Amino acid sequence: MRILNTQMAKRRKPGMVFTGSMCDPYMHIEEELKLTRGCLEAVLSHGFGACVLTKSTLVLRDLDILKSINARTKSVVCVTLTTYDEDLCKILEPKAPTTSERFSVLEAMRDENIPTVVWLCPTLPFINDSLENLEGLLDYCARAKVYGILCFGFGLTLRDGSREFFYSKLDEFFPGAKDVYKRAFDNSYECLSPNNAILMDFFNSECSKLGIINNTRQLFAFMRTFDDPSIEQMSLFGEGS
Repeated sequence: MRILNTQMAKRRKPGMVFTGSMCDPYMHIEEELKLTRGCLEAVLSHGFGACVLTKSTLVLRDLDILKSINARTKSVVCVTLTTYDEDLCKILEPKAPTTSERFSVLEAMRDENIPTVVWLCPTLPFINDSLENLEGLLDYCARAKVYGILCFGFGLTLRDGSREFFYSKLDEFFPGAKDVYKRAFDNSYECLSPNNAILMDFFNSECSKLGIINNTRQLFAFMRTFDDPSIEQMSLFGEGS
């Protein structure tokens, strides 16, 4: 938090501060430590914007700060969705809130006019790479009126080390699936679903119908762009001169 304050104080102009991606900012210990809350308070005090990526409903605890940031500059909340089936979600992401619980986060942000972006990843080939799963997730997105959906293709990546752990879990919960993965992907880093083309066509078509942005460059530009209220104020006074 001290480093964040120091770095923001050095900036000549405010910008967007990102959290998440490699590590969820709302790990279980955050409920006690409140480090993410402290960081958001610092972002607010320096007049910066915030973009938060999480799977946790704990972000709702900090809704007051996110609302204040959004009122002054800009806040964006990103939520990862992977599996529509609640029982399957509990197997694949046992330490995280279920998809329906994350949907409640999207709804809360919608009700407070805080823009949301859904990260639709990863998808596990032969397990949740179905049209039924995708339809359910897109229905959630439509009901929550998300600003956009990021999708990098339907599949997952497996690094050395993580592959062995993943295969051990396949043996535990999906007997026989490991052999299917080995035949399909061998030791490949990228494991793309054989249904990828069908799923991408459906995904692109539905996003177009629903008016949900799914262009990756456009979404990253949106998340990075800082809405500076002083520019609008200068423009307002400039028009009257």
